[in-house]
Amino acid sequence: MTMDTPFRILAVCTGNICRSPMVERLLQSSFATIAPGEFELSSAGTGALVGAPIDAQVAGLVRVFNGNPEGFRARQLSEGILSNQDLILTLTREHRSRAIEMSPSLLRKTFTLREFARVLATVDGDQSLDGPRRWRALLPKVVRARSAHPSDPSHDDVVDPYRRPDEVYQQMVRELVPSVQSIVAWELEHRSPRND
Repeated sequence: MTMDTPFRILAVCTGNICRSPMVERLLQSSFATIAPGEFELSSAGTGALVGAPIDAQVAGLVRVFNGNPEGFRARQLSEGILSNQDLILTLTREHRSRAIEMSPSLLRKTFTLREFARVLATVDGDQSLDGPRRWRALLPKVVRARSAHPSDPSHDDVVDPYRRPDEVYQQMVRELVPSVQSIVAWELEHRSPRND
């Protein structure tokens, strides 16, 4: 298999210590297992607590879902970080708007996590392509499908649990984890057997 450069996915939330690092580390763990070297995951925050580790409670949740929270440091979203990304997954519609304001050219590469997972489930990928090429070819299909299947925007946001009760952390899990699992399941379903 001739592999293209890794497909780069950036997750974006506010402080970059709860939601976006959880998306980063869960996708990273899954993709490293099923498609080593094909995906590059990172995250940033629109109001990052720069240099902070993952929130302790979220770190525990990352471990529960087989991710590794170690060695993480929050960073502030910037145009430089946004450049060269293949896909930006934001945790709310407001984060999506902020990312597009910073880099308008990323409009067709920027989705909320939940929106992307929902729309992704409606499209097929080209199994003859390796992972990075398949995902790059997929994005225009997802954009068209998003337009063809509008949904209730209130279903797009993931609640911010920071400094809130345990129930809010559990709500975040219910809103975030199924979308991550759906994205991973799509990749597993659309991989060519010869890519494994």
